[in-house]
Amino acid sequence: MSVNLAVNLGGLGMKNPYTVASGTFGSGREYAELWARHDQYSLNTLGALTTKGVSLEPWVGNPGVRIAETASGMLNSIGLQNPGVEHFCHHDLVWLSSQDVPVIVNVSGHRSNEYAQVIRRLEQEAAVAAYEVNISCPNVDSGGMSFGTDPDAAAEVVVACRKETRKPLLVKLTPNVTDITQIACAVQEAGADALSLINTVAGMAIDPLTRTRVFERGVAGLSGPAIKPVALLAVYRTAQVVSIPILGMGGIRTVTDVVEFLLAGATAVAIGTASFGDPFCAPRLVAELAHWCETEGVRCVSELTRSAI
Repeated sequence: MSVNLAVNLGGLGMKNPYTVASGTFGSGREYAELWARHDQYSLNTLGALTTKGVSLEPWVGNPGVRIAETASGMLNSIGLQNPGVEHFCHHDLVWLSSQDVPVIVNVSGHRSNEYAQVIRRLEQEAAVAAYEVNISCPNVDSGGMSFGTDPDAAAEVVVACRKETRKPLLVKLTPNVTDITQIACAVQEAGADALSLINTVAGMAIDPLTRTRVFERGVAGLSGPAIKPVALLAVYRTAQVVSIPILGMGGIRTVTDVVEFLLAGATAVAIGTASFGDPFCAPRLVAELAHWCETEGVRCVSELTRSAI
């Protein structure tokens, strides 16, 4: 039986429902080189590629420790380090334009006009297929999650970005709120074409020997299997109140995880922390989803989202 894996994520056509989570894949160059050495996959195995966050000016990121393992995941405090939009356009995006995969650029900013200016610059680049507006990172002191916890502030960012582009606009939301559906409804009304759920869960780590915080900022972002139930609930609850598609992410490692997110209401999924332990995870899961659907008699993967519980 032939299985149709194609999905439409807010106007972005994807040949399968897989992308990667921003910040876990760089711009794909290192993974592409590794995959090529093993003669197994290329980046166009993915339905789309989501880049690391891109800001207007270079960001140096956070000082001190940036990564720490947990019992079932990982804490990070990178701080959205990146060389800025001009460097991204002249280096990463030039290379990505040759990879035959739709590119979703994750956009970061301290203020709403910074997000808009990044998109205004990227609109000059044909290689960009869509944008993911990051209003949900817990690892920066201004901007980031401060936008994603207030419906009015979140809507303000989306309105500013919407004025700059007609390309699909995804908005990445934080789970670190009382009711994520309020933020979801606000950004949908402001012009978002799709939602990305979820970003990392706020957490921390303490070193008992030094009796100090592991991360200099104290707060870090928890990702990996530990947050999957949180992410599933966020996707499920949000899917009940919005009409735009959802990109689900958070702790996905297996094809069973993928199917759970689709049944919860996601149209597509992103593989994140799992790629650090298994750099072939995302492309492997593409094949495994096709096999799962064939075994279960599912002819079109979008049927799973339409039959969401």
